[in-house]
Amino acid sequence: MRRREFGLKLLGLCFGSLALGCFANSLQRRGRKMESRRLPRLKVFDDPNHPNNRRYIVTETGEPFFYLGDTAWELFHRLTRDEAELYLKDRAAKGFTVIQAVVLAELDGLNTPNAEGHKPLHNNDPTQPNEAYFELVDWVVNKAEELGLYIGMLPTWGDKVNKKWGVGPEIFTPENARVYGEFLGRRYRGKPIIWILGGDRPIESERHLQIWMAMAEGLRKGDDGEHLITYHPMGGQSSSQWLHNEPWLDFNMCQSGHGARHFANYAMIERDYNLKPTKPCMDGEPRYEDMPVGFDPQKGWFNDYDVRQAAYWALLAGAHGHTYGCNNIWQMYMPGKHNPVLHARRSWKESLQLPGATQMSHVKALMLSRPMLLRVPDQTLLASDPGKGAEHVRAARAVDGSYAFVYIPVPKPVTVRLDKLSGREVRAWWYDPRTGQAELIGEFKREGERTFTPSGTGETDWVLVLDDASKDFPPPGKVK
Repeated sequence: MRRREFGLKLLGLCFGSLALGCFANSLQRRGRKMESRRLPRLKVFDDPNHPNNRRYIVTETGEPFFYLGDTAWELFHRLTRDEAELYLKDRAAKGFTVIQAVVLAELDGLNTPNAEGHKPLHNNDPTQPNEAYFELVDWVVNKAEELGLYIGMLPTWGDKVNKKWGVGPEIFTPENARVYGEFLGRRYRGKPIIWILGGDRPIESERHLQIWMAMAEGLRKGDDGEHLITYHPMGGQSSSQWLHNEPWLDFNMCQSGHGARHFANYAMIERDYNLKPTKPCMDGEPRYEDMPVGFDPQKGWFNDYDVRQAAYWALLAGAHGHTYGCNNIWQMYMPGKHNPVLHARRSWKESLQLPGATQMSHVKALMLSRPMLLRVPDQTLLASDPGKGAEHVRAARAVDGSYAFVYIPVPKPVTVRLDKLSGREVRAWWYDPRTGQAELIGEFKREGERTFTPSGTGETDWVLVLDDASKDFPPPGKVK
């Protein structure tokens, strides 16, 4: 279908039903007036004169925003207010900035009530939201805002559009998706929200596309376009496969998934990074801490090393931010209360203290300790073989040469071209991604090639940080 014909058809679907128009008016009246915004609005970095134009997300005042997400898919569905506050306070303390959570949740979110005994919709009808259910969602959004957290809000898990697998049922049409989107957009106007459509499902038909297009249109109408929108696909896919050219898709999100250790998520980021028109990109669901590799416990379990590796690979390949996940936390698993999904083996509360989540704060600290908006991927910084599999080395630098990061996943020598940086002298550091501590290596003339050899054995990763010494940056991970 040609784009013009499709647009006219969708417009007709949206406006052709008097009954649905009445529903929309009713929902607008029922949408509660939320408190005025305290956190700044987010937008795509837009400076046509900047070499990294439209690569990053910034606040409305132009400050760099580092998207450090956590997957709390069942947050609205399974937690009490006290539990939600415990979770949010922990994530805020660890430096997370975005909590990804689902309104119509995956684990029978339509027919199993939330922790306060309420279902989200009357008669499973997206045009009939249950006010009691949304009062808890409101409370979580407001509590997150108090703690400095944005909510990456999924209006629905994807099985309600394309069941494919899971519980479902499929309840959306283009008509009711638009009404539901407008309800959400109006209700959360002025709140710190990033809209995430999709919910782990592909777009496999024109009808699926129409539903998501209509929901995005409803969100835009309801919130007057103030929130960013992206799309969360199934494993091994990216939003760019179907939606890259849609003007409402502000940034691309891929899911590198949980299929194997050392999966090359950097290749997915590279692909999206190089698309035109330019849009920010990120890995919104990489391998989860404490998840069985390939969903099979006999293959072992992803640990903190795996989540660090995914984060640094993606960021140095060009991602604007990154999402962490834990198998026990996304489902808010509590033994004795829930059946474990995907071999969950400890409570979500215990899992808050797994090391990978704390180490994500070190990722964020490093990225923000240097001018973030200047960072570009650059494998030509490497004079030695970047390697494959677990040994793959990723490099990025500032476009003006003022700094460079080299992620070394196993302790093997790496040779870099110092002349890719600026200045007369290069200051070199080792940054420990496990502890966030930096150790000065020394200063060298900015000429030729130099080999650096990290310490340790086995799965001991490091970040080599190279600075133009004249910039006098603080130690990596520290912000002036």
